[in-house]
Amino acid sequence: MASPCNNNNSSVNGFYNFLTQGLNNLHQNNNNFMSMQFMSKVLSSLQSFHSQLTILVQRLCLPVGGKWLDEYMDESSRLWDVCHALKSAISGMENYYSSASNIASSMDNYHHFTPELSHQVAMITILYNQINHGSRDHIEIYSFLTILSNVLMYVQVIRAIKVCQREILGLEEENKSLMEARIQPLCECINKNITSESKLNEFNGFRGVLYAMKSVSSLLLMILLCGVAYCCSSSCFAFQQTGYDHHHHHEGNNNNNNMGFGSNFMASMGRLQHKVAEEIEHEINNNGQAGILLHEFTQAKVAMEEVKVELERVMVYEEEYEEVVIEEKVENLKHCFGFLRCGLETITGQLDDFFDDIVQSRKMLLDICTHN
Repeated sequence: MASPCNNNNSSVNGFYNFLTQGLNNLHQNNNNFMSMQFMSKVLSSLQSFHSQLTILVQRLCLPVGGKWLDEYMDESSRLWDVCHALKSAISGMENYYSSASNIASSMDNYHHFTPELSHQVAMITILYNQINHGSRDHIEIYSFLTILSNVLMYVQVIRAIKVCQREILGLEEENKSLMEARIQPLCECINKNITSESKLNEFNGFRGVLYAMKSVSSLLLMILLCGVAYCCSSSCFAFQQTGYDHHHHHEGNNNNNNMGFGSNFMASMGRLQHKVAEEIEHEINNNGQAGILLHEFTQAKVAMEEVKVELERVMVYEEEYEEVVIEEKVENLKHCFGFLRCGLETITGQLDDFFDDIVQSRKMLLDICTHN
């Protein structure tokens, strides 16, 4: 019969392997690293790692009321707090989406968008001058009012787009403050050094497992914040030597502890950090500035700007109206916001499920300690 010590080692090593495989899967991702699909995979991995940690705790036969429980509760509270910050950022983006999608939908009701718009803009001035100089021709007055109504519809759309674009600036400022309050603690968790190898093996190896979970979850939360909330640079993903990595190089592998497995997951973390940093630099260079880097969000911003530019081209510069062009741009705008909406709903649903998992896990571990 296997000894409890061997069973504990097997369970702990299995958890390290699980982390390593999950991180490798994220690194091998084929989607855009700032896309909703990748954000969803990151959040799914975080939830999976946490569930596996809870299962491991039940297998380790940990002492009732030990410090391990306080440390687990602290970690789950940290996850809860950062995920609520993520949900707050998503809520702000949903408000933006709601305003912007109303603009796209309202354009379907403007049946007066005609190829003659550029001529109508010029006609307003001519008819106005005729009326102003004493003309009382009812046909001219009716034509003037009809054309004016048509042109005002365009003006309203352009104005609504500009208001929506200003809302983006406010949203990014709010998210920037939210991000700055949390990014430094997450960086510290990733780069924290463990001064004593014995600490990692306390509580049948749970201390080391919890340290691994803190490091990995901090990295995944940083990825989510940088994608969904705000990102100013890739510097927060600079890979530094951590406690696991330090011990691996200076102490070597030991069959009686789990440092070898720790070094594997740290190597996987390093690769993922490096890859995400590259993607962030690429996105910032493409966008020309920092901000919300989520791919679907930036695509929607670009689509809205294209509609505005096309309308202004006709309204301000009185250039020829190209019906096919404007219709294509409006359709693209609606598609972009449709993808954004679906992505936001998916992430919100995952976060709600994760909150439920955290609550259930905390309750279960407290019940186990109480029953014991």
